[in-house]
Amino acid sequence: MSETAKVLNEMQPGATAPVESVHTEVHQAQEGHGGGFPPFESHTFASQILWLAITFGALYFLMSRIALPRVASILEVRSDRIASDLAEAQRLKTETEQAIAAYESSLAEARSKAQKIAGETRDKVQAEADTQKKKIEADLSERLAKAEKQIADTKAKALSNVRTIAVEAASDIVAQLLGDKPDAKDVETAVDATLKS
Repeated sequence: MSETAKVLNEMQPGATAPVESVHTEVHQAQEGHGGGFPPFESHTFASQILWLAITFGALYFLMSRIALPRVASILEVRSDRIASDLAEAQRLKTETEQAIAAYESSLAEARSKAQKIAGETRDKVQAEADTQKKKIEADLSERLAKAEKQIADTKAKALSNVRTIAVEAASDIVAQLLGDKPDAKDVETAVDATLKS
């Protein structure tokens, strides 16, 4: 019993056909095919070429009418979206550059205003300080003049007192030296002459 018959016997345990008849049928089927690879057999080559052409044509038709237009539309949509995104990015970049330029302009203007305000404030403070300084100087000059006048008055008083004291002292000294009280007019003249020099 051949290997194929054993397999068939095992596969169909309830089969009624004898094992020899199955073996004969399998052997005849093997002889009908010639034992080669079917695509390389020359008597089926023309039909294979025909079916290849039909299949290729159908595939080409399906690809050109259905698949490729869909792919092309998808690529076109993506291309449009990319172009739109690039345009939006360029627009945003331009807006950003404009905003930066406006910010820098505002910053320069603010600095200019700040410098102007600082200059005006400095000038105002300087003017107020000058006014205060002049007022203080005038007040000090007035006080100084009063003080000098007071000093002069005090000096004059002191000198008059000194003169009086000097005249009295000179009279007393001369009286003690000479034993005789001198003339008051002569003592005053001598003291005045001494004070002037």
